[in-house]
Amino acid sequence: MSTFALAVFFLLISPGPGVLTTAGVGSGFGYRPGLRFVAGLFIGTNLVAFAVISGLAAVALSVPEVRVALVWASAAFFVWLAARIALSGARIGFIESASAPGFIGGLLLQFINPKAYAVNNLLFSGYAFWPESLAVEVVIKLLILNAIWIPVHLAWLGAGVALKRLDLSPGAQRAINLAMAFSLLAVVALAALSER
Repeated sequence: MSTFALAVFFLLISPGPGVLTTAGVGSGFGYRPGLRFVAGLFIGTNLVAFAVISGLAAVALSVPEVRVALVWASAAFFVWLAARIALSGARIGFIESASAPGFIGGLLLQFINPKAYAVNNLLFSGYAFWPESLAVEVVIKLLILNAIWIPVHLAWLGAGVALKRLDLSPGAQRAINLAMAFSLLAVVALAALSER
């Protein structure tokens, strides 16, 4: 169970569309709009988890052409996002928006977020720790996942709000951008290796 909790933490803390957008909303619009966005993201995350747990996602991914297309689309999305962040120069490269995306924006982001499906698939198909009852294990995993998900996303929201208040040097901002881009490319590399 502790291995599962560690996997959840490291998978959630790493940069991806959800946490980067959360930080961007915090940086651009502050806590209140950010909390609305995170609430939508939270519901969306759990809906994706239920799609994975119920097998709905597996049915879609059982078609080889669909699976390959989704893997390539997800990889392309991560590479595009990494390039956008890395090439944003001397400003923090969070995803920008003209207005706060709100609850619906957070909810919808998870349905197109390839990391959400990959993370949930990995977590719910692996890390078995309750062989007596799959149902009990799934409930415990959902509780652990959400108990870690909430503070991680609130921390990213707080980081976005804090970054807006800081007057970072261009070099520091460039270093942050490159670190985030490298993290996303690492996710793409790991996904590619897992498909072999």
